[in-house]
Amino acid sequence: MNELTIELSAEDGKCLYEQIYEYIRKEIREGKLLQDEKLPSTRALASFLQVSRSTVELAYEQLLSEGYIEAIPYKGYFVCRMEELYHIEARAEEEEREKKRQDEKYEIDFSPNGIEMEYFPYGAWKRISKNTLIDDRKEMFALGSPQGDFELRSTIAKYLHGSRGVNCFPEQIIVGAGNDFLLMLLEKILGRHVKIGMEAKTYKRAYRIFNSFAYEIHPIRQDGAGIVVEELEKSGVSAVYVMPSHQFPTGNVMPIGRRTELLKWAYEKEERYIIEDDYDSEFRYKGKPIPSLQASDKMEKVIYIGTFSKAIAPAIRISFMVLPKRLLKYYKENLSFYSSTVSRIDQMILNEFIKDGYFERYLNKMRKVYKSKHDLLVGECRKMENLFELSGENAGLHVLLRSRKGKTEKELIESAAGCGIKVYGLSDGYITEEKEETNTVLLGYGGLSEEEIKRGMEQLKKAWSE
Repeated sequence: MNELTIELSAEDGKCLYEQIYEYIRKEIREGKLLQDEKLPSTRALASFLQVSRSTVELAYEQLLSEGYIEAIPYKGYFVCRMEELYHIEARAEEEEREKKRQDEKYEIDFSPNGIEMEYFPYGAWKRISKNTLIDDRKEMFALGSPQGDFELRSTIAKYLHGSRGVNCFPEQIIVGAGNDFLLMLLEKILGRHVKIGMEAKTYKRAYRIFNSFAYEIHPIRQDGAGIVVEELEKSGVSAVYVMPSHQFPTGNVMPIGRRTELLKWAYEKEERYIIEDDYDSEFRYKGKPIPSLQASDKMEKVIYIGTFSKAIAPAIRISFMVLPKRLLKYYKENLSFYSSTVSRIDQMILNEFIKDGYFERYLNKMRKVYKSKHDLLVGECRKMENLFELSGENAGLHVLLRSRKGKTEKELIESAAGCGIKVYGLSDGYITEEKEETNTVLLGYGGLSEEEIKRGMEQLKKAWSE
């Protein structure tokens, strides 16, 4: 068969049968060998390529086992139906090309999810990693506690009490690889068919995770103080997800009065719980840090969730959840067979990073870095105060601009894109089917340099002033 003009090379570093297998597989995946097309016999192909017949047979056996070809007795080898693979791969390639085209459109991206990595203490992390690995402790390669190493949980408990006022024992903490895992574990703890309330504008990823469960999600109206507790009461939910210290995407801080209302709601029924996501509490630039909601909880109704991904680095996929004792009892009796999803080596490295003071010094450094960026961005935004109302400043890694001139969110995003700048709409956080028209955009600054912030804001001023 003349299509199989395979060029074999002894210098390729791969076995001859692998080269034959990879060539035929590539031809099939790219649609050059079509469904039901007959391949040459092993004898004919071996003669054509001047290799042993067993070499070709090995290649065909691998293709058979992976489902690329089928053998029909007395007829030969034929290409299997691969139409769906073509469509999937073509779609994936097209999506990747579209993403690249989108990325190329933007000179500066004011993403609210970006963080600064230039100042990360790589040397200290590398040194701790090296010392951890050369330390002859066989237990680091054992499975370990499903809740995470006790040493790390003790360190986290001390850190949370000192920085966030969280009251807990190490036994109440569960360490997991990211918030996604902890929320999935929480579904097992709370039960499958739970009615859960979420603010109408919220962290979309958490919503998608909850939505993948059998949860009945109720969007609850929010005002300037946060979730409206009267609406929460009417909804009949038994759990509510909130971010009281710095709500995303609105940037609001829940005042003490609303926090008290929310806790009172939880206290009224035994099955009610509050899920507090304290995702970026470390970054506040004015006044004292806002205490966690859990710090005010006297009846253990708050499930506290935090992460090191925002404070240290996205690749540090280590998050933690503090369970009230009643839920902890259920977890230990029914769910402790789930193994920890974080490597014990990573846990030991993080534990030393915090205990040796590197984490605190790094946080202090990053607060100064982010405050400098924050002040620069806020200063530039205030130069447009005749056009926009600024909100959400003094905490976190993004601010909000609301048009005073009636420009819609869509118009603001499109005019920004026209000058190569990407900004984000407040409506991206809506979880209701009917999204009200907004005139507010988000500007994130964590992942941008000060020079990029200046340049980006100059472009936005031109685009939005016209």
